[in-house]
Amino acid sequence: MLLAFDTATPFVTVALHDGEDVVVELTSDRPMKHGEQLAPLIAQALERAGIVRQDLTAIAVGVGPGPFTGLRVGLVTARTLAFVLEIPVYGVCTLDVLAVEAVDTRTVSGEFVVATDARRKEVYLARYDEDGARLEGPLVDKPAVLATDRPVVGEGATLYPEAFPHAAGPARPSAGWLARVVTEERAELCDPEPLYLRRPDAVAPGKPKPVT
Repeated sequence: MLLAFDTATPFVTVALHDGEDVVVELTSDRPMKHGEQLAPLIAQALERAGIVRQDLTAIAVGVGPGPFTGLRVGLVTARTLAFVLEIPVYGVCTLDVLAVEAVDTRTVSGEFVVATDARRKEVYLARYDEDGARLEGPLVDKPAVLATDRPVVGEGATLYPEAFPHAAGPARPSAGWLARVVTEERAELCDPEPLYLRRPDAVAPGKPKPVT
């Protein structure tokens, strides 16, 4: 049984995949509460599937790009569970998962982009071919700089319609699709390391100035 979860956006999403398809998928109901909601959602998913942690055979986790705090919660949880249970953990770019879902659900055709909210009035963006393979990115910048007439998957299109006038679903990542991507090897699998694209807001203080 594969456990998948993504914390790269304001909402936590968790799913279980039994090797054939997704059997449970849950999404948090409160934004920006990653630390409070991830563990309970995992426990609830296991209970609904009628299994315990020891029944898990692998973990899949979204590596972003996303805000520092949310990504840290997800990736630390994934690495800790994998270590304790002695099972593998696979990281996947969150934008790649959105791209695969868009292609498979036929909400896009031809080349398209995925754009998600990066806060600070910026977006994370990557460009994909008609099969959902990444051609460029991910990168972070102002919507006006990255504006395009191509179909745009992700929340960036709904937040900045003037830059991305052709919105296409889905808007937010799904742990169920993350599980399918890993099980079917539909995107590049990577180490469970965070894809920040920019430095976190909190930084260590610099060397104190000498007193004169």
